[in-house]
Amino acid sequence: MWQRNRAWLVCACVVGLVVFGAALPSAALDLDGARQQGLVGDQSDGYVGAVSASPSAEVKALVAEVNAKRRAAYAEIAKKNGTAPDAVAALSGQKLIERAPAGQWIGDKGRWTQKQ
Repeated sequence: MWQRNRAWLVCACVVGLVVFGAALPSAALDLDGARQQGLVGDQSDGYVGAVSASPSAEVKALVAEVNAKRRAAYAEIAKKNGTAPDAVAALSGQKLIERAPAGQWIGDKGRWTQKQ
């Protein structure tokens, strides 16, 4: 009985991975891809923002995920260096914008422009 249940479970997992894995590349939006498509850009405050005033749910989710990770990283760096997370974020934003390639969207206080 256990072997039959185990075989069914393994089969179900493999099918699930194949189905989910096949859908993932076409559906998943990553930060670099979103930047290249002009959907998101780096902001002077160190966070990512949606370029469009009405972004898709997928873009909103990506922005939220990236910003949560950045917020945590900025807090950790600030704690190690005895400074405020906002200062770390602003410095990071400045560096990200400096390193951004021409044509990438960059944001400053809600205004979006393409880097020249």
